Amino acid sequence: MGDLLSIRDYKDDRDREQLIRLWTEVFGYSDKRNDPEFSLNNKLEQKDGLLLVAEEAGHIVGSVMGGYDGHRGWIYSLAVSPGKREKRLGSELLEGMEALLTQKGCCKINLQILSSNEGVREFYRKNGYREEERISMGKVIEANIPV
Repeated sequence: MGDLLSIRDYKDDRDREQLIRLWTEVFGYSDKRNDPEFSLNNKLEQKDGLLLVAEEAGHIVGSVMGGYDGHRGWIYSLAVSPGKREKRLGSELLEGMEALLTQKGCCKINLQILSSNEGVREFYRKNGYREEERISMGKVIEANIPV
């Protein structure tokens, strides 16, 4: 990475627009429940300090979000700008979030990825994650999704 790269806590007053742009570019979600601004607002309401960004020369080039319920930790929204991939930035963001979760007392970290995304699957394997015999289930709560 360059000398000007830093991984730090998210600061809403200076990072919001750039982070929303990054998530839009990297994830490209069309589902309203995954709208970057909606997701960011919901995360910030948690006030848990589990949102990191990577900044280089004043530009947000990566992010990772975490969650912790007192038992398990979760990794969400790990994003790296396309031009910054294959340079360990994703791994550094992941390690930063793992350290924060560890400090909170987390014993196990989970994450979910699309089964069709082999590149992301391999990234997590290289970072020590293993597939587990589980069935992921979900339920959309329509009443909480913006129209």
